[in-house]
Amino acid sequence: RSSYSCCYFVLPCCFFDFHGKYSRRQSKKTQYREYLDFVAQVGSVCGFDVEEDCLRIPSTKRVCLIGKNRTYPPTECAVIDKQITHYINNRQTCAVVTCDGRVGFNHKDHSDVCKEAGSELPENETETAGAIWMPGFQPREKVEQIRNCASLPRDFVDDVVLSVANLLLNATPQKSCSNMHGGNMNTWNQGESLSLKEVAEHLNKETLKRLKSEYGGLQTLLKNNHQVFEVLNGRVHIRDWRKEKPSRKTKPEVKRRLSAEAFKTRLCWFFIHHPDGCSLPSESCPYAHGTEELR
Repeated sequence: RSSYSCCYFVLPCCFFDFHGKYSRRQSKKTQYREYLDFVAQVGSVCGFDVEEDCLRIPSTKRVCLIGKNRTYPPTECAVIDKQITHYINNRQTCAVVTCDGRVGFNHKDHSDVCKEAGSELPENETETAGAIWMPGFQPREKVEQIRNCASLPRDFVDDVVLSVANLLLNATPQKSCSNMHGGNMNTWNQGESLSLKEVAEHLNKETLKRLKSEYGGLQTLLKNNHQVFEVLNGRVHIRDWRKEKPSRKTKPEVKRRLSAEAFKTRLCWFFIHHPDGCSLPSESCPYAHGTEELR
């Protein structure tokens, strides 16, 4: 409906109608086949010559529908738009009580639309088609805005990470864990765990406002920094790399090679910022203990 020159490609997956879940009407077809036919029907009502193809992807739902050509001339755009509006309104699902007392669903099928496509529509639907659907149509931007905290400035992210880590380390009297390095018994401050709400209460308003504009907010930022934090069941912990499970030898060759190539390519946050340094010796830590170890 954005323009006459518009083409479309759709890969139907979840079974939804315009107003909610799609309700089956034909028991002779599979649910997937029936839904594909419904999506194709939508394209036909919108005036497209709908084509069907099968993608070469590892999925059970790989049938796509393509609309490249219109079935009507540009001069009939207004008439077709009225037809589309009427079709959408007639697809609304209304709960009704049947004669035997059961609650069912009453659907008006698109066969009514085909019969009435050339007839006059009610005045309110005509106004809707002309005043809302075409002029007010707002497509998504061509470039999707990244809002998963990945585009936040590095300095801002580093400040939040350091603030939260210090908060966890100083939440209670120092909590130490025994660690054996070369025969010497050392203690390493693992800090305390706090809920996301408690962490948020200690951050300033400007920081929280900036995080709220991102999907997932504070939780997403902390999960992105998995080298430092572990977020489980809504609680934030400082990650103890001594407890990380060693990689399995059965890991596929490609993943083993990628893991080996990523070794020591970033500085160890704990080596730089943690008061006790890193809990792992340099040879075991996947991160570099100093710039001289960077690969």
